[in-house]
Amino acid sequence: MKIGVLSDTHLREPDPHFCAMVEAHFRDVEKLFHLGDFVDWTVVEYLSSEKELTAVCGNMDPFDIQKAFPRKQVVELAGFKIGLIHGGGAPIGIESRIRGEFEDVHAIVYGHTHVPSHHLAKGVYFFNPGSPTRSFLQRPTLGILHLGQTIEGEILKVR
Repeated sequence: MKIGVLSDTHLREPDPHFCAMVEAHFRDVEKLFHLGDFVDWTVVEYLSSEKELTAVCGNMDPFDIQKAFPRKQVVELAGFKIGLIHGGGAPIGIESRIRGEFEDVHAIVYGHTHVPSHHLAKGVYFFNPGSPTRSFLQRPTLGILHLGQTIEGEILKVR
């Protein structure tokens, strides 16, 4: 199974560049995860029209998005339990903080930092796709999760 992963889009509306990026990179994914900070409901509507969307809200999301999506959730796909969360606070130590939010998961997929990351730590796979629109230190990024015999993530630089 292949899942497209986004976080921290921070868009007031899905502009043509964003739409082209989603259509090009997520053409053959089965689902989309968004890890919060959509910022506007039109981004939710656009992504939902492209693929099945599973999402959590972020700290920059307005009330209607916070009401529609949980702060965290666990999804079970292809035999894996995957924790989804935006995260919060300082980037340093975020994985330790979010690890405490989940029990018995194979992976934690998160956002907030705008910095892509993917690695195994104490038996849990951590995956952050970065931001496709607002990256502080490098080119914008998005991610793809591959669920097979194991969970593997791929970070794609965009633009």
